Amino acid sequence: MDRGGIDIAYVAQLARIDLDEAQAAELQRELGGIVGYIDKLNELDVSGVEPTAHAAKLVNVCREDVPAEPYDRKTMLENAPDIVDGIMIKVPVIIPGAES
Repeated sequence: MDRGGIDIAYVAQLARIDLDEAQAAELQRELGGIVGYIDKLNELDVSGVEPTAHAAKLVNVCREDVPAEPYDRKTMLENAPDIVDGIMIKVPVIIPGAES
């Protein structure tokens, strides 16, 4: 399903999502708008503009690395979605067949 230079089926496959025709059409419209906007930006003359990494200047956004008392295990595990034997965080399987 290649519309306007963007292969929506390929993009969906890379993102590991299933799209029906209506969703693919909507995604095509949205991506087409994004690419169109980028094309419009490419028409601008930016020869005198210095490249930047951010829109606003960032100055030393890191805090001092100061040692502090660590949180206890119970406090750290309170936010975990699932705990095994009270000491391990259970995570979802990402490799099929690796459940053990």
